[in-house]
Amino acid sequence: MSMSHRRTIMATGLRSLLGGFTLGAAAILTLAPSAAQVFSGHNSNAPVSFAADHGELQGKANRAILAGNVVITQGDLTLRAARTTMAFSTDGGGFKIHRVDAVGGVRITRGNQAATGDVAIYDFDRRLITLAGNVVLLRGTDRLTGGRLTIDLDSGLSTIDGRVGGGSPALGGSGAAPRGGRITGTFSVPKKTN
Repeated sequence: MSMSHRRTIMATGLRSLLGGFTLGAAAILTLAPSAAQVFSGHNSNAPVSFAADHGELQGKANRAILAGNVVITQGDLTLRAARTTMAFSTDGGGFKIHRVDAVGGVRITRGNQAATGDVAIYDFDRRLITLAGNVVLLRGTDRLTGGRLTIDLDSGLSTIDGRVGGGSPALGGSGAAPRGGRITGTFSVPKKTN
């Protein structure tokens, strides 16, 4: 067997192995029963309330900037951050929120579940929450860490990746190749019954 043929076989095997690890890691959250899904049962149609130390309404730009101990609630879901930018529209006479970009010690909680990260985007139109940078997901005593967490509130599907990725400045990227990383986790096990 030639050296180039061996390299091709090794490269293919390594890609398959790494792909299996990536799929397996993402499947940890994907294959969980619905009761274990992140923020399952959240009413993403509930009204949104907010509080902050300072606010600035930029009507022509259809955005509001909140700073200082920002607390945004929707039903029993709470988002806390140092600063947020809220994008909205005024079609039909009222304010309709479309997106919240949060930075600075972002913490999202619901019941015994919490997700933290450096930045977060809550896309109300797509019902997606994305956290990036030093992400920690807690559910009771279970813990997952990684670079980026995406929570689909409609499907209940959550994925966590070791990389911040995306290349978007809003998610900590610079447009260059994403930084490498790993996800880690600790899960509780059922108690042994006699």
